[in-house]
Amino acid sequence: MFIVVIAMLAISCSNTNSKPVIKFSGDSSSIIIKNIDEASFFQVKNSFKTNPDSVNLISVLLTPSDQDSLQVEEEISGRFSLEGDSVVFKPNEAFIKGKNYLVESYIGVNYADAKKLLTNGIKHNLQPQRQILTR
Repeated sequence: MFIVVIAMLAISCSNTNSKPVIKFSGDSSSIIIKNIDEASFFQVKNSFKTNPDSVNLISVLLTPSDQDSLQVEEEISGRFSLEGDSVVFKPNEAFIKGKNYLVESYIGVNYADAKKLLTNGIKHNLQPQRQILTR
């Protein structure tokens, strides 16, 4: 148990950068996730090596507007790639102008930091970083 706590502390201390940045590319044809800390990017690269077609670290959802009759989010299909130090999502169909897209990313999410370990404030479920992008 002590080794697990030490490992978790080491992982949480290695992530001193802020959260990754999630945004549209300049031409809004893709979504870019950048500013990923080194340890998290290493994990992403390993996920791509294992199964490049299935990355469970990121999801992109079309969110319904107030005028939509369907009130459910629709998952957007596409392909992920690693470009330099960023993860890029290119949808199979172009993003629609005026629509909102919810990006949920587990890249760079810390399971626990030292303060949470010491105060017993660890959540049992990881919470993804969420960003709403409007095309």
